[in-house]
Amino acid sequence: MAAPLAPLTAAAALRLGSRGLRHRHRLLLASLRPYSSAPPPSPSAVPAAARRLPTPPPAPRRLARTLAASAATAVSEPQTDLVSDPTTSSKGRIYHETYGCQMNINDMEIVLSIMKKEGYDEIVPDPESAEIIFINTCAIRDNAEQKVWQRLNYFWFLKREWKANIAQGRSKSLRPPKIAVLGCMAERLKDKILDSDKMVDVVCGPDAYRDLPRLLQEVDYGHKGMNTLLSLEETYADITPVRISDNSVTAFVSIMRGCNNMCSFCIVPFTRGRERSRPVSSIVREVGELWKAGVKEVMLLGQNVNSYNDTSEIEELEPGKNWQLSEGFSSMCKVKNMGLRFADLLDRLSLEYPEMRFRFTSPHPKDFPDELLYLMRDRYNICNLIHLPAQTGSTTVLERMRRGYTREAYLELVHKIRSVIPDVALSSDFITGFCGETEDDHADTLSLVRAVGYDMAYMFAYSMREKTHAHRNYEDDVPEDVKQRRLTELINTFRETTKKNYDSQIGTVQLVLVEGPNKRAPKTELTGKTDRGHKVSFASVPLPHTFEGDEPRKPVVGDFVEVKILRSSTATLFGEPIARTSLSVFYKNAVSEAQAVAA
Repeated sequence: MAAPLAPLTAAAALRLGSRGLRHRHRLLLASLRPYSSAPPPSPSAVPAAARRLPTPPPAPRRLARTLAASAATAVSEPQTDLVSDPTTSSKGRIYHETYGCQMNINDMEIVLSIMKKEGYDEIVPDPESAEIIFINTCAIRDNAEQKVWQRLNYFWFLKREWKANIAQGRSKSLRPPKIAVLGCMAERLKDKILDSDKMVDVVCGPDAYRDLPRLLQEVDYGHKGMNTLLSLEETYADITPVRISDNSVTAFVSIMRGCNNMCSFCIVPFTRGRERSRPVSSIVREVGELWKAGVKEVMLLGQNVNSYNDTSEIEELEPGKNWQLSEGFSSMCKVKNMGLRFADLLDRLSLEYPEMRFRFTSPHPKDFPDELLYLMRDRYNICNLIHLPAQTGSTTVLERMRRGYTREAYLELVHKIRSVIPDVALSSDFITGFCGETEDDHADTLSLVRAVGYDMAYMFAYSMREKTHAHRNYEDDVPEDVKQRRLTELINTFRETTKKNYDSQIGTVQLVLVEGPNKRAPKTELTGKTDRGHKVSFASVPLPHTFEGDEPRKPVVGDFVEVKILRSSTATLFGEPIARTSLSVFYKNAVSEAQAVAA
């Protein structure tokens, strides 16, 4: 082994200058290389102490343990101060785009929080003005990935032609932008993205966002930054997201990450990893902060949100064999230990914040035990909207999808839900043209849609994803034109049935949370959503309050308003506003009226 270099004094550092220092770093790293088979890290990756002293870096396994310990320390220390030091200039302006699900939106809020704490505190509305471009991606369907590639081509143009763009006024960034691909597509394609004509600088998976500041710094030293390691522990529980929505009265709160279901068509377990749940206390804390900030409705998020299982705060855990599934459903994944379940979390949140509405997505039909249904029935602030992904109406295709239930079991669950919660709204997911789907299978799906009568649905033609069980074992044998024809038929069938659900609301009085002006008539109309998730449009006029003694005034964003529904379309209700009120008072009065009618 070569002799280590002598410690560098301040005077010597001044004589060497920056170029000499970089040369000395290379000599130091070369002298330490026998300790690791990995290529030498860039100067930015070497701790300051290692640059001054001839201390060898840890071997790869020791380094992994060190990083794990650092991550554990970060989780144990709540992120309380997200405001950057005003004396420190921004390290770079950020532009961000997000594709895919609500979880991706929440992930971007987490990313912005991490970056803000590191001094990246300026966000711009257009990519031409940014020094850092984040594109948060979705890998569920091929169409989503194609949109991302199109945007990356434009971002690459901004970087490659930066000088010309500046000269011609197309760009305002202070230097060529660094382009970072985040999320599921980053996790799925990894090196392929970095190798794509050198258009991308950083690739970061959903569990590695804490590493983004370091990865971006690597780019300054001529390296590509990539971290797509999946985690069994990361939940970002200590991070308070930077809210990016213009709507200040609704917010997303992630309560768990990953998925264990391993449906044959789905890539989520491979891009998001296995299920892990945040501690109840951290979720309650975040919801409390949102309440203080004026948020009136929270959407609880998870890839499989109702399989939530917090084992962190209970000393004596129940064995996993006590885990109750919906009747007639099965699961490929066995629960080792059972902690606080989703019903326990909803119970606590609904009691502690009685004037806040709670919704949740995306659940799996297998995780609706009776306890959860009765809780939803009894708590007025848990919205009567259940997303119940069916995917298909054919038992044969369900088995090939590895969904863990039959058509009959699904319909029985729908019947039970409606018997417990009569005024419930149901939404769903459907895939047309899955491997081996026949015309009879497709007909079963259409008949299921008619039988259930959904209020809302997300419908897509199947696209094969690499790494999935279907990719390894099945043939994507349904022609594309057949997939699209079946999708059109499914959409038309859905529209026929959903109109009945909207029409059934005519003549009722609904509680609407005002979310903003109607875009079609912003000066005269307001819009919001009902408990069932239906969009309502009504006139913006002065209204009294049901129990407060203030003067009538026009409702504002965040107000709860009683609205009598007068007519409907296939996706919107229209009504006459009656009064401003509160969540608890509205339902208290509704119960009193129902009891009076019954008497």
